[in-house]
Amino acid sequence: MLLDTVQLWGFLAAAVLVTLAPGPDNLMVLSLSLARGRKQGVAFALGCAAGCLNHTALAALGVGALIAASPVAFTALKIAGGLYLVWLGVQALRHAGSAQAAAAAEGDCRKLFLRGLMANAINPKVVLFFLAFLPQFVDPARGDAPWQMAALGLIFAVQGALLFGLIGLGGGHLGQILARNPAIKPWLDRVAGVTFIGIGARLALGR
Repeated sequence: MLLDTVQLWGFLAAAVLVTLAPGPDNLMVLSLSLARGRKQGVAFALGCAAGCLNHTALAALGVGALIAASPVAFTALKIAGGLYLVWLGVQALRHAGSAQAAAAAEGDCRKLFLRGLMANAINPKVVLFFLAFLPQFVDPARGDAPWQMAALGLIFAVQGALLFGLIGLGGGHLGQILARNPAIKPWLDRVAGVTFIGIGARLALGR
């Protein structure tokens, strides 16, 4: 067995606290589900959680450390991730309350899953987080450190999918209530757009 009971439950408790703490992923899932609905919010949430598997692989294989050690690679990834989020926000603002936004809300959840995956997977700050977080729960006495990190990362992704999904469901339900007033619906789209732009700008320009 890769992980013992104490190691497993200690990591799971820490992972839940980290996931529930206010952060970019939570805000993006909440704002998008408010604007688009429960299914769409959950789809984006599952994409964000799946992005954690990318960071787990990078950490376990040592690639994440190489990115963190290269100012050029880290900066390039940071700018690319920030611009991608800004682009998503601009699209939400452009189509706020329009028929196109309504069609998107009823449409392709797969596209939103991929957007959530991309938004998380190309965030270099999450790369740094996984590099710092996972090794704290690796037991050197058990050996196979990369496999332990892989198991821990999978656990993190699963609990992230559950908690982000609950946020998506709750936000979507609240959004449906608010959207009964037609005048509010465009503002929900605008809130989502501004949220994505703010997170993207902070990622791209932050130190």
